[in-house]
Amino acid sequence: MKENPMRIALVLTALLLGMGSAVAKLPPQSPEAAATAAAAKDKAAWGEKVAAYKLCQAQDRVAKQYHKTKEGAPKQTVETPACADPGPYVPSAAAPAPEAAAPAAQAAAPTKK
Repeated sequence: MKENPMRIALVLTALLLGMGSAVAKLPPQSPEAAATAAAAKDKAAWGEKVAAYKLCQAQDRVAKQYHKTKEGAPKQTVETPACADPGPYVPSAAAPAPEAAAPAAQAAAPTKK
């Protein structure tokens, strides 16, 4: 079945107009939103370090068990670095807590009378 060229042109025009609104600029973030995003990014990075640490420990346990139970298993010839514990989560100074950013933003905002 042949498609009508006019119909195809209308569909493409509608798609292009729809894309124009999707590319529109967003307003800048508020300081509170930026601080919250920075804190979330910081905590996510720490979570990734914890996950890598737990994976390292699990791999060490599996390798130790493998070498312990297999008689003909090759001995470990390469020394691997120890697993690095990331420690407890400590927010970085670069990402202030959202509660601390709110009073500063309120103090900087001019008051209307």
